[in-house]
Amino acid sequence: MTLYLWERSPYGRYLDHGSWTTMGLAAGICRVLPAGEILLPGLLYVGGWLLMTAAMMLPTTLPLLRRFDRLIAARGDRVKLLVLLVTGYLLVWLGFGMAAHLLDLALHALVRRSTWLAFHAWTIGAGVLAVAGLFQFSRLKYYCLDRCRTSLSFVIQHWHGQTPRRNALRLGMHHGLFCVGCCWAIMLLMFVVGTGNVGWMLLLGAVMAAEKNLTWGRQLSQPLGLALLGWAWLITLANS
Repeated sequence: MTLYLWERSPYGRYLDHGSWTTMGLAAGICRVLPAGEILLPGLLYVGGWLLMTAAMMLPTTLPLLRRFDRLIAARGDRVKLLVLLVTGYLLVWLGFGMAAHLLDLALHALVRRSTWLAFHAWTIGAGVLAVAGLFQFSRLKYYCLDRCRTSLSFVIQHWHGQTPRRNALRLGMHHGLFCVGCCWAIMLLMFVVGTGNVGWMLLLGAVMAAEKNLTWGRQLSQPLGLALLGWAWLITLANS
């Protein structure tokens, strides 16, 4: 809901990477602050990315959260431990998001320097779709997906009762690493369709939640890969 309202507001353009430093109040701030063209867009991006990640990825962790909540139900610091688990999870996704953001900035810089890419920018979108489609057939995808589907193993490995806060944070980070390994390619699609696009957030979030949480979810991976490859092929065909 927060992202939807942000997207519909006069500040919705800040969810579009290309508009952060070119218009409006943010552009003026960027010009007067030291390193403003990097700092302010980075802060806006972090806020938007964390909201998007929470909306899309936290529902996929519900089995782990429920199991962990039952385990610590009698503890007085239950809420703090749950917050630390979620924090660890989001920190890993934030790290991935920053890396993806840097890649996105590098691609934008490359497009500005290359006349061919400027007139064929569709190749980047088609390439991201093709990479995401091919990843759906990789061993790494299924290894990480299988780990994410067995939340009990994470709890057994990282929850020992000693140093509970550190263990809760580590549990969230460890689960986040496998979640990134499973879903990074699909999350890159948000850079193709727009990181503030609520409709695509709901669709892709539902797909990833089904993959990880439903008994038949693993069967979605290859059809999704074929659909993404077909989408990349259609874009290539339409522009060739």
